[in-house]
Amino acid sequence: MKIFVGNLSWDATEDTLRQLFEAHGEVISIRIVQDPYTGRSKGFGFVEMKDAAAGQAACDALNDSEFLGRPLRVSPARAEGERDGGSRGGPRGPRSDFRGDSRPPRKPFRQRSEESQYN
Repeated sequence: MKIFVGNLSWDATEDTLRQLFEAHGEVISIRIVQDPYTGRSKGFGFVEMKDAAAGQAACDALNDSEFLGRPLRVSPARAEGERDGGSRGGPRGPRSDFRGDSRPPRKPFRQRSEESQYN
């Protein structure tokens, strides 16, 4: 079971996180997400546990618990690409036409009649 861990202190390491989660079951992997430019922690990470029941127990026990001076946010991780729902178009609603933006559709082109071209 993959678990999201948020609101991590910048002092948190993979070893300290492993010790915290191993109290609830076997930990397979730990990854703290880092900024690629600075190498500094972004304040969240993922813990993968062998057993789903142990993972759920860890989520229940550790959510809102204090770790290195900060209250952790611990929940089961969503599948890759899964979102909170909402529309495909973002905060403004679904896209209105094939162009892929939220502008109203174009009006059809109207040609002038031949008489008005020369007058």
